[in-house]
Amino acid sequence: MKFQSPKGTRDFYPADMAVRHHIEAAWRQASIRHGFEEIDGPTFEHLDLYRAKSGDAIVNELFSFRRAGGTDDYALRPEFTPTLARMVAAKGPSLAVPVKWFAVPNFFRAERPQRGRLREFYQWNVDMLGSESVDADVEVISVAVLALESLGLSPVDVRVRISHRAALAQALIALGIPGESHGAAFELLDRKDRLEAAEFETRAKAIGFGIEALQRLAEVASMRLPLAGGAAAAAQALGIPLESLANLESLATRLTDASLAQWCEFDLGIVRGLAYYTGTVFEIHESSGAERAIAGGGRYDKLVETFGGPSMPAVGFGMGDVVLGLVLRDKALLPADGAALLPRPDVFLLSVAGEETDAAVRQQSAQLRRVGLHVRHSYKATRNVGKLLAEAGKCRARFAAIFGAELTEGRVALKDLDGGGQESILLSELAARVRAI
Repeated sequence: MKFQSPKGTRDFYPADMAVRHHIEAAWRQASIRHGFEEIDGPTFEHLDLYRAKSGDAIVNELFSFRRAGGTDDYALRPEFTPTLARMVAAKGPSLAVPVKWFAVPNFFRAERPQRGRLREFYQWNVDMLGSESVDADVEVISVAVLALESLGLSPVDVRVRISHRAALAQALIALGIPGESHGAAFELLDRKDRLEAAEFETRAKAIGFGIEALQRLAEVASMRLPLAGGAAAAAQALGIPLESLANLESLATRLTDASLAQWCEFDLGIVRGLAYYTGTVFEIHESSGAERAIAGGGRYDKLVETFGGPSMPAVGFGMGDVVLGLVLRDKALLPADGAALLPRPDVFLLSVAGEETDAAVRQQSAQLRRVGLHVRHSYKATRNVGKLLAEAGKCRARFAAIFGAELTEGRVALKDLDGGGQESILLSELAARVRAI
């Protein structure tokens, strides 16, 4: 029988793992530089945890199960926010605020696989809890931008598109949409790009949008505004007082202070349809719009209370590895062969003279590894120096140490595989020479 990996999953061979680690390293470094600490939780949770956050409809999107002979229902985690909220609620007031946590777990969604969306994926989650200040919003946007920048992306490649739920609520009121219909309106706006125009119009009318309101909403939802003066332009377009967008003005000032203005723009079409968002919302998109969102997040100031925890304002985002990998490849920011990202051996040991040099290679391998060097040697029986050097070159070793006849004098030949030079050195100096160079 022949078996394949399940549909919507990936096998990670060494070159693939190197790419994944390259992306995850950028995520972790950006998080740590901003003072976030890493956490994780179980791969599966009680199914009711996800029902509490998203309702019964979420069940159809999950890989859920019941242990044989048991009575509890579980689900493989589709996201991290419910686990985060549960963990915060469990610690309650004992946590020192602000809480700054990040995680890089794998997640599972029982959905139809498509480009940029798989059934199993890895996602970077960054959350800051306990601060109502707009500075917290800026902090999480800043850490996302730092990671993207370290991977080689620029403001020309990606855009952070920002909106605010309170500002959108004010706009809906100005358009004659009552508060009880705002949730449905937000959900509809979030799906606007995935609906045919006729279906969008039908659903909008069902919520209560008149023709004029619908036209104005569509116009505003398609506006992209720079941070400088963007709030005023949005207020004018929506027909609401500028004071209603004070949150956006404040956010624009702080983002500019943090040297992030060139990465960001206001886009009132960004609403993040999930009901638990309460304030700032944002998505990070590839500039051409060819891919799904690279990341998305915002304020969720009431969610921890939903899970029995204290009242604790929070802001965070998730960034998946699938879409980000597609964007990096499209921008030629990943090597064609991920093996180029594998760790390079410091030295490759070659035995070319027989049993005596074989023993010396085994002994030196152990000693060099104990002092922190990445060491490899051949497992082949050949004594052909050319073939052994080719093997060393194939694994991208920096140096080759050739154990030959001169080992009787306590010496080996050290060859620089990058520069091409070669010299005879004392075996006792091998570790120091490789480490120094």
